[in-house]
Amino acid sequence: MNRLLIALTTALLAAQAWAAPGDDQILKLATNAGCMTCHHIEPGGKGPNGLPPIGPAWREVAAKYKSQKGAQQQLTATVMAGSSPYESHWKGKVSGLAMPPNKVVVSEVDAAKLVAWILALE
Repeated sequence: MNRLLIALTTALLAAQAWAAPGDDQILKLATNAGCMTCHHIEPGGKGPNGLPPIGPAWREVAAKYKSQKGAQQQLTATVMAGSSPYESHWKGKVSGLAMPPNKVVVSEVDAAKLVAWILALE
C-alpha cells in the first residue's frame, strides 16, 4: 500500500511540475478520477518497478490525435467506456493492455473537459 501511495504522489507531483498555469482544476479532476494512476503528462516516465507507464503520456496522446477528425468525441467515449485489449494501438509502448471504463468515476462532461485539455497540449 505504501508503494502505491508513493507512486501516486510521485505521479501527481510530476504532473503538477509540467502543468501550465491555470491547469489546477483539470489536474484535480484527473487525480480525483484516478487518471494519474496510469497516465503521466510527459513521455518517458516510468511506472512501478521501472516498467513503462500503464497508459500513454498525455502529450503522446495529443500528438497522435491532434489532426484526427472526431478525436475529441472518440477519446471521450474511450474514457467513459474503456478500450479493447484486442485493439491496443499503444502495444509495446505502455505496460497496460486496455483502459477500464471510467463512467463510475467521472461524468461525460468532465471527461470531455479533460480530453479537450489533453488534446490542447503541445
